[in-house]
Amino acid sequence: MATRVNVSIDAHLAIEVMLLTGTRNPQDAVELIVRDYLVRAQRTEARTGDPDDGRSTGDLQPYQPPEG
Repeated sequence: MATRVNVSIDAHLAIEVMLLTGTRNPQDAVELIVRDYLVRAQRTEARTGDPDDGRSTGDLQPYQPPEG
């Protein structure tokens, strides 16, 4: 089971995130937004690559939370 972290956010922000994601649970909504952000960041990194490693494109892997 993954370790959980509780984060407090403004109620208006929580409602906006819930509306954006179409969920009724603020925790689920924030988790969806964070996961989407991580996946997009990985895609951007895979497309642009890191000049130091010489990688410009590669196999995209979906975000998998660490097990443990």
